[in-house]
Amino acid sequence: MPMSIAAVNALPREEFVRYLGGVFEHSPWVAESAFAARPFADVAGLHEAMFGAVRDAPFARQLAFLRGHPELAGRAMVAGALTADSSNEQSRSGLTQCSPGEFAKLQELNAAYGARFGWPFILAVRHLNRATIIRVFGERLAASAADEFAECMANIGRITRWRLDDLVSAS
Repeated sequence: MPMSIAAVNALPREEFVRYLGGVFEHSPWVAESAFAARPFADVAGLHEAMFGAVRDAPFARQLAFLRGHPELAGRAMVAGALTADSSNEQSRSGLTQCSPGEFAKLQELNAAYGARFGWPFILAVRHLNRATIIRVFGERLAASAADEFAECMANIGRITRWRLDDLVSAS
């Protein structure tokens, strides 16, 4: 059951960070940064404050933030070490049911992408299937580093908004 935005606004700092700290993958600092912007009128305002903390961070912190994300169908998934949100999102998109060929292709794409850009491929997979994910993954390998960085950030924006919508309601 999602918590209301009014209840989120009333949380003490530690509980606010505990409740929202996982929305941005392995980055409770995002929730910590957004806390000072309370009260939030709505979920959109909360998301803007949180995503703004990432956008306003120095480039080195943004890069470390991207590098903290798991690969799609990567080592963390195989080891069962994904966060609950990432595990659910990858499972719902069918990545946990890859054929051996699909899994091999994703491993090849993960390696090529990491070598080219220096961070893992990030895609909002919640409403996508394996075939679409593999197609988009291959297409994005041709992007420039600057364009791909921006695309990863845009996808993180979608992912985190969906996660907030799951956790926080308007009333």
